[in-house]
Amino acid sequence: MEFRLVALQKVFGSIWSRMTRQTGRFLTLLLLVLLSSMTVVACAGDSTTSDSADNSVINVGSKDFTEQFIIGEMYALVLEDAGFEVERKLSLGGTPVAHAGLESGEIDLYPEYTGTGLLTILKLPATSDQQEVYTTVSEAYQEQFDLIWLEPAPMNNTQALAMTQEQSEELGITTISDMVAQASELVMIGPPEFEVREDGLPGLKEGYGDFDLESYKSVDAGLRYQGLVDGEADVAVAFGTDGEISAFDLVLLEDDKNLFPPYQIAPVVRQEALDANPGLADALNTLAPLLTNETMQALNYEVSGNQREPADVALEFLTSEGLISESES
Repeated sequence: MEFRLVALQKVFGSIWSRMTRQTGRFLTLLLLVLLSSMTVVACAGDSTTSDSADNSVINVGSKDFTEQFIIGEMYALVLEDAGFEVERKLSLGGTPVAHAGLESGEIDLYPEYTGTGLLTILKLPATSDQQEVYTTVSEAYQEQFDLIWLEPAPMNNTQALAMTQEQSEELGITTISDMVAQASELVMIGPPEFEVREDGLPGLKEGYGDFDLESYKSVDAGLRYQGLVDGEADVAVAFGTDGEISAFDLVLLEDDKNLFPPYQIAPVVRQEALDANPGLADALNTLAPLLTNETMQALNYEVSGNQREPADVALEFLTSEGLISESES
């Protein structure tokens, strides 16, 4: 009896061993088939992604303030009217974020200022010569980043100082030198950073001679102009295309020693996007001549003062100028 049990165990053991080997081979074969299938699917997915990339979508970005929203939207509308497919990635953040988006390929273009490119990105010394600044940033961006500056607009959103017409006439102040001569009796209002920036009060003192204001009133940037017109200050820190300048009929003091660098705006575009999309540069360059200081002041105030949507303001302007077809509206 014991002998039979041992014999049966050997028989069943042999059968089980063969079944295990066969099952193992079967599972191995099944696993190889599954892996092959996944590889084919993955390759198909890569092919789809590649095909999608070939169908160029122009990613238009902007920084995160009013003028950038308007001009970024203008770029998008002009390109769409020219037949390009556009994706908007507006309000990315400040200059470092927008520039990084270009370098990484997250966006293909965005509006940038020549002075910002010179000082913030390239870390080069300031100069007041518009053509020199544009040439410098254009050449350096192409060499260092393979990015192209298209045609700059005549507008100049440089830093400035503003006064009311009444106060300017009463005190006889029309230039920054005039202001410096009476600085000890004047209250200046502006954002906190202007007190410490190289192109703020420290720069003014270096360029125009040391001076002391009666006081500097630090406020949120959106409160500067209301404080000025309400009589809380005599001079406001401004930017050349701020909408409130024309809305409140303010006087911009002449930078008679050419301290502030120019801040013309232009599309900065990835060379790869230009190569892949013939006609892109021509479409964007048609907009540049229309963007003057006066035009941007008015458009900016439509958003900041009249609380309109930047997209609506951009569309209305481009349509009225005949730059996009009526059908776009």
